[in-house]
Amino acid sequence: MSSTWRDQARCRGVDPQVFHPAEEDDVAAAQAKAICDVCPVIESCLEYAVSTREKDGVWGGMTARERRRLVRQRRRTA
Repeated sequence: MSSTWRDQARCRGVDPQVFHPAEEDDVAAAQAKAICDVCPVIESCLEYAVSTREKDGVWGGMTARERRRLVRQRRRTA
């Protein structure tokens, strides 16, 4: 069985609610971002979320709002 980035993620086994806070703000997302900050697959996670257009939650250390901003920046520089 091959290992995927998800198998190596620091969030594996953590309550999903941590990554999907009721409100999207820095305080609510801080706990999830702290886990992401030490994750060895943060880039893969972020690219997954961007490519699949995840609409909510913290992925790759970014909230949905931050990911939308990243996508707009990438389009401008492309």
